[in-house]
Amino acid sequence: MMQLPDYAQLHSAMTRKAYGFFDRGDYNLNLVGIRKADTSANTFNDHLAVAFRLNGASHCYLFPATTDPGLYWRQQPANVKGTAILVPGQYPGLWQIGKHQGSYTALVQRGPVRVYRDSNRDRILDTDAPIEGGYFGINCHRASAHQNSQQVDRWSAGCQVLADPLDFNLLMALCQRAEPLWGNRFTYTLIEEGDL
Repeated sequence: MMQLPDYAQLHSAMTRKAYGFFDRGDYNLNLVGIRKADTSANTFNDHLAVAFRLNGASHCYLFPATTDPGLYWRQQPANVKGTAILVPGQYPGLWQIGKHQGSYTALVQRGPVRVYRDSNRDRILDTDAPIEGGYFGINCHRASAHQNSQQVDRWSAGCQVLADPLDFNLLMALCQRAEPLWGNRFTYTLIEEGDL
């Protein structure tokens, strides 16, 4: 089972990786994806952490999520080069508050990312695949608007997706509190289970 970090453990893991960590000011959000070592799953077995301070006190929320694409898009890639799998790393100012596919408010890509291109259409995530950099619509959004989702399937073709719409609503509320204080730019960091 994946160890779920608290604020201090997440801060420590980020420091060991030499990533920036926002530890000053209210609602200075650290958005951190934690990818589980299981590379064959089609479930929301990863986590998205939101760590921040408010009135000096530290807070860390952990939401079930997926940081990799669902089985549908692994077997039927939307891109001829293969399905996008976000490469672990820190992506400064990656997201802004906007509309996911023009539909509902989410965090949408505004900076470049690096993705593996998994093209063999099987159930296993291939991270020894070619890497491509650029703008691919790697957003942060929810799965179903009405229920906690159990399987990823079509919900992610490479986006970072929260399983529970209530968790997603809390994430967006925090981002909307942060935006007037820090601007409409949200850094995202993707780490792996073994980094904790």
